[in-house]
Amino acid sequence: MIIYEQLLNSKFMSKTVLITGGTGLVGSRLTELLLAKGYQVSYLSRRKENIENVKVYRWDISKGYIEDGALETANYIVHLAGAGIADERWSDQRKQEIIESRTKSIELIAKELQSRPFNIKACISASGIGFYGADTGNEHLDETAATGTDFIAHVTRSWEQAVDLIGNIGIRTVKLRTGIVLSNEGGALPKIAQTVRLNVGAPLGTGKQWISWIHIDDLCEMYIAAIENEKWDGVYNAVSSIPVTNSVFTRQIASSLDKYLWLPNVPAFSLKILLGEMAELALGGNYVLNKNIEVNTDFQFQYPNIKLALNSILTKN
Repeated sequence: MIIYEQLLNSKFMSKTVLITGGTGLVGSRLTELLLAKGYQVSYLSRRKENIENVKVYRWDISKGYIEDGALETANYIVHLAGAGIADERWSDQRKQEIIESRTKSIELIAKELQSRPFNIKACISASGIGFYGADTGNEHLDETAATGTDFIAHVTRSWEQAVDLIGNIGIRTVKLRTGIVLSNEGGALPKIAQTVRLNVGAPLGTGKQWISWIHIDDLCEMYIAAIENEKWDGVYNAVSSIPVTNSVFTRQIASSLDKYLWLPNVPAFSLKILLGEMAELALGGNYVLNKNIEVNTDFQFQYPNIKLALNSILTKN
């Protein structure tokens, strides 16, 4: 207890963010921004790694193990861990992995917090706009909209229910239902941009499906705002204020790269053959409103429209 009290009163303890999934696309950029703001950052990882300016603690979810010190020295938790939705075809085994990688991890943290001393002020968790379903057509959805019935909705619903275990302990909990994240370091954008650079880019399916997107820096600043502002609580749609169609998105990529699209749209049936059930990610769409961000926070977007966002990413070099 003496060691814990020393940690509790130390400067190190007062600004420490523990991240699960810290080496992923969002975690890596968030780490850079947190360190620049003077935060201490630590990771939970399956293996011991040497990462500059980051303290890495081991955990083994299958064995119910978290290394001593990880939770005791944390002031905030950011939960980003989860197997990539679009990394592999959706076999039954892969579906189970996608769900459990998101739920079992935070369930373990909740369990450990019930038996360890902690000074955690908030848990900020990733979630997804897939909560509403993979394809909701032209319906405008805010945070009060009903959940969907497909696999993606089931994943996200299970994810959020697991995060609620942290809230049940009495810790302020924020869930950021994230749209398509735009970054040059990963996600869908580099792959689409490469097809455009090679003059083989084209909208997918009808091209009319809505894309609710967010620039990675705006997303990471949302995490930081949720950490720093105690008024942030509950669910927020982490998307820009101006969704675009798949056709507009693809054509803006071409414009940012000074390229021309000449091929016809990629047929839906070919995507279904290539991707199987996972094709719903490409062919479906959501028009999502960030109502809670706009009404209940003073958050300001650096990249409020798709042109600014894509130009900032694709014209850097």
